[in-house]
Amino acid sequence: MSRVAHVIGAGLAGLSAAVELARAGYRVRLVDGAAQAGGRCRSYYDAQLGLTIDNGNHLVLSGNQTVARYLATIGASDRLTGPDGADFPFIDLRSGARWAFRPNAGRLPWWLFARDRRVPGAGVAAHLALAKLLIGKRGDTVTDRVAPRGLLWERLLEPVLVSALNTAPAEASADLAAAVVRQSLARGGAATMPRVAHPTLAATFVQPALDWLKLKGARFDTGRRLRALEFEGDEVTRLDFADGAEAVEGPVVLAVPAWVAQSLVPGLAAPNAFRAIVNAHFAHPAPPGAPLLIGVVGGTAEWIFAFPDRLSVTVSAADAIVDQDRETLARLFWAEIGKTLNLQAPMPAWQIVKEKRATFAATPEQDGLRPAAATKWRNLFLAGDWTQTKLPATIEGALRSGVTAAQLAQAAAIV
Repeated sequence: MSRVAHVIGAGLAGLSAAVELARAGYRVRLVDGAAQAGGRCRSYYDAQLGLTIDNGNHLVLSGNQTVARYLATIGASDRLTGPDGADFPFIDLRSGARWAFRPNAGRLPWWLFARDRRVPGAGVAAHLALAKLLIGKRGDTVTDRVAPRGLLWERLLEPVLVSALNTAPAEASADLAAAVVRQSLARGGAATMPRVAHPTLAATFVQPALDWLKLKGARFDTGRRLRALEFEGDEVTRLDFADGAEAVEGPVVLAVPAWVAQSLVPGLAAPNAFRAIVNAHFAHPAPPGAPLLIGVVGGTAEWIFAFPDRLSVTVSAADAIVDQDRETLARLFWAEIGKTLNLQAPMPAWQIVKEKRATFAATPEQDGLRPAAATKWRNLFLAGDWTQTKLPATIEGALRSGVTAAQLAQAAAIV
């Protein structure tokens, strides 16, 4: 008889753990307290827009190896879309200047010597400042290693790092920033191509995983909130759900938000400071020729996504605007979309999505609070982008955490 594994939480970390355990022959029991899987990467029909939208606009890169492996396993490798190369267009709304950052595919960075591929106004020497991110002492912030001034900073480093870390560079961990660079640009443009889920996050990362798990005999229950874990000695022995308790029959992977995990696991240290993300969606199709995404400098919007059925805006590290009036934000974003995409149209149906605790604050201090996947209980393992993945809170990090937790569960040889 196959072994049983319990996975609590069906966000991407939980789904990743469930897939990894099912690959190893476990009968997975996947449970989530919400009405649907996906966590912060869920998709849903929005009646105000008349469209199915994602909770947030999530970007992955072609070099995200855990993403690639996960999608290949669940049969969804074809559900990411993006440009043929590493192409990141930008606009400065103050001056109207436009440019594109386009590193070449290979590891040898000859793009440094091609004016049409690097940031205009910033020479080769300025671009070499990227290497400074990789060297320094533990506890450095981004601005401890790279001076926050100049065109390269304003037109590339600041917008990209704010997006990747969801934390202002002056307080963000340089080590986490360096980890992003090492897995992408340091490996060449072939590893740096932007990719987004198509048609939605759920259709790419969530539903194919649930379908695959069902074929593997997994059971998935929604609307079951875990109230407590019961411990005996060095094991978790019972799962106390709101609708009743059940005995633990194998390893338990706890893939819930940090604050929920802390309420369930005695003495657990975890990140306790978070940063917001604000997304806006507009029911207007992408104009002909519009790039999939464009970085915005000199405005409130930071990235504009042009989907076939909608235009979307993302603002990271958005604590300064997260409490602003929704319609005020919508009108501001629509005006910036108009300037960016040369649109002269009245504001269509819109939706503002605010996530106040979107990610942990990617500071050195908060990074130091991230727990390992293993716990002092031999059958309890943690997963989530807030665990110690050596990456900021990203889809790659969430999926990696699930793999790590599942592999540790297998290594523990619990029947």
